[in-house]
This record gives sequence, structure tokens and C-alpha cells, in this order.
Amino acid sequence: MRIRSEDILYEDKEIVVCRKRAGIAVQTARLGEPDMETELKKYFRAPYMTAVHRLDQPVEGVLVFARTKKAAADLNRQSREQAMNKQYYAVVLFEGEEAPEGKNTLADYLERDGKTNISKVTGEGNGKYAELSYEILKKRKAEEGEPETALARIWLKTGRHHQIRVQMANAGMPLLGDVKYGSERSKEYSRRERVRNTALCAYGLEFGHPGTGKKMRFDIMPSEAVFLPFLPVNT
Repeated sequence: MRIRSEDILYEDKEIVVCRKRAGIAVQTARLGEPDMETELKKYFRAPYMTAVHRLDQPVEGVLVFARTKKAAADLNRQSREQAMNKQYYAVVLFEGEEAPEGKNTLADYLERDGKTNISKVTGEGNGKYAELSYEILKKRKAEEGEPETALARIWLKTGRHHQIRVQMANAGMPLLGDVKYGSERSKEYSRRERVRNTALCAYGLEFGHPGTGKKMRFDIMPSEAVFLPFLPVNT
């Protein structure tokens, strides 16, 4: 894996904003496995490059990296204070009869199992509060006997482990391609449709520049084939 020039959305002396392709780790836990942080250091020949936020390995999206410790501290503060806004597209499969209309909110408590690296919805006393909002943008008409799928826009209010994947699956809308949290039906459909990665894209990122304070906004369109039937998206 190598960084391509088209992956770089913005760069200056303090930050790098880039597209992470699906299947690439942000920071690797395995020796010899490529990751964004290491590859960006090589690409820019930079002594310091650190990820400010994370995306799951099978997920595509916009990331910001800090090139100085001062920039990292400011961006981490924005993330903690929820001043860094992130928006996602997801392709979901409906387990219920009809897709919900309008903007909806999911509020749950999530518990993470450190041994299996899997999170689940649990009771208030056992987990951390997790909240997101979502809106169904486009539906794909199902063939007879086939499940209905749709493109959802998602806004995170909190940043929990695997939050979108866990909460959407728990609400009866598992993401296509999600081998960890998908239902048997969504996994089977994903296999037939040859969905190789989790159908989730962090398409929008907004934050204040750590040096100037200027509000910055970056958007991408998903490149994974599973999104193509729903593009373009009217915002």
C-alpha cells in the first residue's frame, strides 16, 4: 500500500487531511502490516505524524493527522469537546418491514469486550452512553424475495467503539459487508452482492485549524462499489 497524491486533500506545516481507503488500518497492531500513519510519514518524510481520530480498518473516509505535538493537542481537545464534526454514509439492510422516515436518533449504552474486540448494546449501569442521528436518503427497490437496502446519512453525537455498526445493527439496520455485527441475512446478501468491506464511509469532516482557528470542511464521495447504486447524493 502506498499513499497516492489524490489521497491527500490538504496539507500544511501543521496538519494533513487525507482519504483513508477501506481495508487499510489507521495505526497497525501487527508488525509488517501497512497503516496510514506510517505511510504518511514516508510520503512526507516527516519525523512526526499522528492520527487524531480513528476509522475502523474496513471503513473508508476522511482523516486529519497532526504534524506537530501542538497541533495534535488542539485537535484532540476539539475531538473531546465534540467540536470536530463527522458525517457518514452507510448502506444498510432493513430487517423490519419499512424504512423509517425523516431524521431519527438512537440512544443506547455500549459495552466493549476487550478480548474479542466486539461491542454490544447493554444496560445503563454496564456500558457507556452512545448517541447518533440518522436519516434515510435513498432506498433501493428490492426484487421479489430480496431485502430492502438503503443509503443512510449518520451523525455521531458520541464516539464509542464500533458505535455506528453496533447501534444500527441493534436497530434492525445492519450495514452491508459487516462480518462482525451483521445479521445472517445481511451477511448472506453481502456475500451474494460481493460486498468486500463494511459499507460505511466517513464522508464529511469539519474542525478548526489548530494554528489559525479557521473553520475547515472536507468532503468525499464513497468509492466502494456498494455505494454506486445510490450515487449521486443530493444534499
